[in-house]
Amino acid sequence: MSDGLALWRDGPIKTAIVDFVDRVSRQESPQFVPPAQRIAVFDNDGTLWSEQPYYFQGLFLIDRVRTLAADHPEWTTKQPFQSVLEKDWQTLAGFGTKGIIEMALATLGGMTSEEFEHLAGSWLATARHPTRDRLFTELVFGPMLELLRYLRENEFKTFIVSGGGIEFVRIFSEQIYGIPPEQVVGSSIVTRYEVRDGKPVLARTSQLNFFDDTDGKPVGIQQHIGRRPIAAFGNSDGDLQMLEWTMAGEGARLAMVIHHDDGEREFVYDRKSPAGRADRVLDEASELGLTLVSMKNDWKRVYTFESQS
Repeated sequence: MSDGLALWRDGPIKTAIVDFVDRVSRQESPQFVPPAQRIAVFDNDGTLWSEQPYYFQGLFLIDRVRTLAADHPEWTTKQPFQSVLEKDWQTLAGFGTKGIIEMALATLGGMTSEEFEHLAGSWLATARHPTRDRLFTELVFGPMLELLRYLRENEFKTFIVSGGGIEFVRIFSEQIYGIPPEQVVGSSIVTRYEVRDGKPVLARTSQLNFFDDTDGKPVGIQQHIGRRPIAAFGNSDGDLQMLEWTMAGEGARLAMVIHHDDGEREFVYDRKSPAGRADRVLDEASELGLTLVSMKNDWKRVYTFESQS
């Protein structure tokens, strides 16, 4: 079995990955796919890094709301800001990704792209996970890093397709995942070209441009990439349409769902979780030909800083 997937336990899941890559990359194979068409897409939250107790970008925005709250007294009675200020995490989680977008539009509009990159980058460099006491960028899944490298070694082009903000993910995607900014697809806000103090800038507005989740993911892939993927990886109902669309293409296909079933090393959640809910994706996995990856049974380690088990 390939040494490139050392953090994956030997078994049917690892075998499925290696066999798929062999079938599409071996030139004499009847399912050979030219390198230009070897597109693999990955969700970010819950697929490449953790997303509990709340989406990491959401935690960044919670800090942002608290910082600006004194200038916005109306937030004390307006949701989802009221939940943030009252530390009512259950109510806040119920707003899901749309709550994150509303906080982003309210707290990050007006600044330039460079100002946003500095602000979010500084937060990522210092903020720590509330229960793991680790930098958020340390809570990346080691087996998925291996998978990204393994696919690229076999001439795949790897993309992130996230419901999170495209500019937020681009800050760390190349350093952490080896995925350059131009290979990130995500939710975006309307951005305008302006000249400020004689200098051209790109200014963020408070208007949503594109929501890259659920049925928006295949649309985002088509708009940004222009090719249907032959491999897709997700973990939640927000990824279902991306996985479904990938599997509906002709030829060899691989679509995997990361199942969070390891409460000792990570978190246990699926159907009832407000962050990363996996309900339909579990119900429809068999019908759509999706492969379930058990974090508990298929990964030797979850995070790279752990001792191997």
